[in-house]
Amino acid sequence: MTQRGRFITFEGTEGVGKSTQLQIAANTLTALGVEFIVTREPGGTPMAEAIRELLLAPREEAVNDTTELLLMFAARAQHLHTRILPELKAGRWVLCDRFTDATFAYQGGGRGVPAERIALLEDLVQGDVRPDRVILLDAPVETGMTRARHRGDLDRFEQEALAFFERIRATYLQRASADPERYQIVDAARPLEVVTEDVVSRITAMVAEAS
Repeated sequence: MTQRGRFITFEGTEGVGKSTQLQIAANTLTALGVEFIVTREPGGTPMAEAIRELLLAPREEAVNDTTELLLMFAARAQHLHTRILPELKAGRWVLCDRFTDATFAYQGGGRGVPAERIALLEDLVQGDVRPDRVILLDAPVETGMTRARHRGDLDRFEQEALAFFERIRATYLQRASADPERYQIVDAARPLEVVTEDVVSRITAMVAEAS
């Protein structure tokens, strides 16, 4: 019987280096001979990517909080059931740029959607599926936003005020403190090479743990 793969997500506010460290994790798994895929949320499948475009595009029309929340979970349902779960069942690891923690942080902490409402959709869409480990890249909001602005044009979320991202960061840290075994907080304000060493060490330990 094939051993189920591990589901590892990368979370954090804007500009903390998720994409960079996710690629570092991928390189580490390759070096260790672990089969894996890299994916992202919202997105990960053609249909979910189309929903991502709807969610991120700047627009004059105000987006209702419930609309945003439902679109996030619509994309997640498609992504989870058509890609993530089949890959895990086949024994491959899944490295995912954001998952439901982002919804609790952005739509919950940022927008003020009640956590209970998000949890209902989480149970509906995911059942008992949760990431095995969450790597939370954490840095002061102003540090992250300065980096984000240097990347180029900002999407609809990145254009929010700093207070929005302060609430997001606080929510992430609250969730991590409530489940310290599953969440691994990485200080992303440190120099890139130091953060990279930290992530490589953590991914290597996860592989050893799963062996």
